[in-house]
Amino acid sequence: MTAAAPGSTAEGAIALSAARADASRVSALFEFLLIGGGTLVLLPLCYLYRERAGLDEAEALVGFLLFHAAVAVNNPHFAVTYLLFYRNAKERAFGASYGRAQRARYLFAGLVVPLALATWAGVALARHSARDIGLLIQLMFVLVGFHYVKQGFGVLTILSLRRGVRYDARERAVVLGHCFAAWLYGRTNPRDPGRASVVDDVLYTSLPHPEGLDRVSAVLFALSAVALIATLAKKVRREGRLPPLSPLIGLLVTVWLWTAFSRVDPLFAYVIPALHSIQYLYFVWLLRRNEARVQSGPPEFRSVSRSLVTLALGAVALGWLLFRGIPSFLDGLLVLIDPIDPLGTTPYLAAIGTFVNLHHYFMDWVIWRRENPEIRHLLA
Repeated sequence: MTAAAPGSTAEGAIALSAARADASRVSALFEFLLIGGGTLVLLPLCYLYRERAGLDEAEALVGFLLFHAAVAVNNPHFAVTYLLFYRNAKERAFGASYGRAQRARYLFAGLVVPLALATWAGVALARHSARDIGLLIQLMFVLVGFHYVKQGFGVLTILSLRRGVRYDARERAVVLGHCFAAWLYGRTNPRDPGRASVVDDVLYTSLPHPEGLDRVSAVLFALSAVALIATLAKKVRREGRLPPLSPLIGLLVTVWLWTAFSRVDPLFAYVIPALHSIQYLYFVWLLRRNEARVQSGPPEFRSVSRSLVTLALGAVALGWLLFRGIPSFLDGLLVLIDPIDPLGTTPYLAAIGTFVNLHHYFMDWVIWRRENPEIRHLLA
């Protein structure tokens, strides 16, 4: 028995090491799929299904599924921002938690922006002005691509840092330049001459793009891609290794397939918001999991699961209220009794949904900054 013990111990150590390696590979694959890698699977599946079933049938089924999936994915991704942003609001706005510049951003995004948006939407609803609601919706469409590419930039920089790889100031500037060029290209191609559009039954006319802007943005996008390739090649030569591929693919998927060429497949366009939301929720999970571990302490970390479950349930409930419960109640009470309203049958759904989208962008601008001391938990 005693002679077998060393061998048994060695075999156990080898088995434990192999199990940990397997778990690490599974974790890396899981992360890759969540931060955008799933796109590389879903995009060809969307194409194959559309070719097999036809566009009309495929759109009907995928649209139906994603409409209901939004309750558990898209809507909570907006709602959880409120739960993160307004937690300990008094301390963040007036205490010592934030520096002066970050406190100013917090007050602007948490007080000035929602008041301005609520005033805009409220006046438009009171005037029954489809044009004013349409302008608010168009602002949302302009900023959504900006929001997507900035999130992709965060995927690259944060997850690379977690792997011990840092992008210097010049490299980050080149990456951001490519992100913004992709956003401009995606927003201006194809050119919009001004056309009738409908969102949540609100009919409005879009603002026309200036002549030639589509061509200018295409040139800028191409030049920024060349600069990005050159910068990455120089980084590889200098450091003697490839940058972490999973964060890099997460960036490129976000910038190219979700923003610049989001119309590459009409069926896949329905899936992009859900993929973006999953990418966002993964970082929320990283942040709150590590924060809960620090607060609960080793060795049990007993409150981690409880904290995450509470956050998830709160986000689902608030998301339902913001996008389903409150708009449906107001539209049913104030609008459906008037079938000739120029705003259509669901103006409160349009106004509240647009408000939440826009406010979400500004809150993110405060939460996911290096100046926010809580961001250190992402690197733990």
